[in-house]
Amino acid sequence: MASTIAKIVSAALVLAAVVAGGAYILTVPDPQPEGHWADLGSPDLAHGEQVFWAGGCAGCHAAAGAEGDALKIMSGGRALPSDFGTFHIPNISPDPQAGIGSWTLAQFGNAMTRGVGPNGEHLYPSFPYGSYARLSRTDVNDLFGYLKTLPKSGNVAPAHELPFPFNIRLAIGGWKWLYFNDAPRVTLVDASDQVKRGQYLVEGPGHCGECHTPRDALGGFKAGDWLAGGPNPEGDGRIPGINSTSEGISTWSTDEIATYLETGFTPNFDSVGGSMVEVQKNLSHLPRSDLEAIAAYLQAVPGT
Repeated sequence: MASTIAKIVSAALVLAAVVAGGAYILTVPDPQPEGHWADLGSPDLAHGEQVFWAGGCAGCHAAAGAEGDALKIMSGGRALPSDFGTFHIPNISPDPQAGIGSWTLAQFGNAMTRGVGPNGEHLYPSFPYGSYARLSRTDVNDLFGYLKTLPKSGNVAPAHELPFPFNIRLAIGGWKWLYFNDAPRVTLVDASDQVKRGQYLVEGPGHCGECHTPRDALGGFKAGDWLAGGPNPEGDGRIPGINSTSEGISTWSTDEIATYLETGFTPNFDSVGGSMVEVQKNLSHLPRSDLEAIAAYLQAVPGT
């Protein structure tokens, strides 16, 4: 009898070890190999600046209320409240201690597109790498080169304030297994080059879905509700839908949407408000052709 119990216990322990090992493999950080980021050459700084504005870097990493040249000081430190706790946005200036000045291109690229930090740790998806995963290697190289030209800041952001179990980084691997991929958010048949460009900007660097798409209880996008609007992920108010059937924007023309992104004024001469103010200011730096591409894509996204 004792021998049988011992065998059962042993089998259970082996099974538990296999399950734990499998869970670890599924949740371990998965950066790109070093070679993925090799041989990209000197960055195109002008293009890197365009990626900077498209990606909204200043909207999160500059100090609150920053204007003019201060928008290019990536000091971090803003608090980002959420249902999972409060995140504190890091310094991404070229300061070698407080910022990312000592990072390699591979470390930066894996943070941007794989959600893996410089020490091989999972990054929290409050940083929208789920969208940035669509950036090309060239975009990442150019953006990294541009960031290194910006002013240094010695500001050190506080640690995140997250209760258990959200403070367990390894658990983010499970979240990634459920939600993280770089596939298109929607499939558009016979899309024009303009719409494809808009799709890249909206789904990738612009990370519009991070606010304009509703989320489930685990913080992942709700399937089938792309850009349909929903509760503000920061807790106050509601973010409007911006797909082709959303109330308001669905009646605007491509030109009117592009003009709104360029100037901040709606077709009825109302002005942009709320958290969209900073987004619009960032996007206004893009060429008109990109703003029209964004508009064309939004008009092509099917409603729910």
